[in-house]
Amino acid sequence: MAGIQEVADAAGVSTATVSRALSGNGHVSDITKARVTAAAADLGYVVSSNASSLASGRTKNIGVVIPFLNRWFYSSVLEGAERSLLSNGYDLTLYNLGGGGEERRSVFEHFLLRKRVDAVVAISLELTPVELAGLLALGKPIVGVGGPLKGVRTFSIDDVAVARLATEHLLALGHVSIAHIGGDQESERDFHLPTNRRVGYEAALEAAGISPDPSLFRSADFTIPGGYAAAKQLFGNPRTRPTAVFAASDEMAIGTILAARDLGLRVPADISVIGIDGHELSDFFGLTTVAQFPELQGRLAVELLMDELHPDRRTLGSSNTPLPFELMVRSTTARPSAR
Repeated sequence: MAGIQEVADAAGVSTATVSRALSGNGHVSDITKARVTAAAADLGYVVSSNASSLASGRTKNIGVVIPFLNRWFYSSVLEGAERSLLSNGYDLTLYNLGGGGEERRSVFEHFLLRKRVDAVVAISLELTPVELAGLLALGKPIVGVGGPLKGVRTFSIDDVAVARLATEHLLALGHVSIAHIGGDQESERDFHLPTNRRVGYEAALEAAGISPDPSLFRSADFTIPGGYAAAKQLFGNPRTRPTAVFAASDEMAIGTILAARDLGLRVPADISVIGIDGHELSDFFGLTTVAQFPELQGRLAVELLMDELHPDRRTLGSSNTPLPFELMVRSTTARPSAR
């Protein structure tokens, strides 16, 4: 296998320039970088990750901490982050906290503090003061996705505004009896997402002159089975059955659609349904939703990290950047029919 000196000789540059060109650390002109890259490809030269790490003090590895791996939203954010990291020449080490409190302590008290990563992305995690202090003490870039973290540059979705938009869509269609399937106590742990989405739902109703009815709220666990069970409870009594349901996630909205169909109800003729997420199955079910583009969230987090890791191309932004969302109207919402 060719060595770095051979690549330098072929490209007509120094070994230091080869190192900078292939690692991305330090400035090299585009013409020189192209010449070095071509020479390395011709000679079959592969950068030694260990040597590069020793020379630069970097591992070319990013730690990503995530609360669940078996949930569509989190895996989609992760997929967006991974693609962007690969395109920038970085590896990813995943820390999945789905195992509970002891696993979380191990990650923050041991694994991340070993300094085997160049930076950390925290996805939908409301870090404790001790966890945050430990990460900040590393002196390495940290980016949060999902909500504000003191001293950390973050991206967050306005859950109140998202929920309000979803509810206002149903109100604009003429619905006044609108139920809400929101999160349970377990899902409340990070950034108060279930509470904020219920706040947005109730704010939209109150702005329309409708008092929120506690009997039209059911909690679930952000899964299709959870939404199915909650919806069956809402639809059981035909006298109190709502004409529309706003579910705090697309998976719960899909469960609502399935429950309605099992009870002989037509969507949207009898029940209109809207969710939040932009789930990969939402188009298949014709689900009206407020998309929040999780893969984009992962890509944006990595782009911000690259700014932090490469000051020569840094474009400083605000400490907390709002994430985009968009109403996607499909076939599960319509004007209420006369009963």
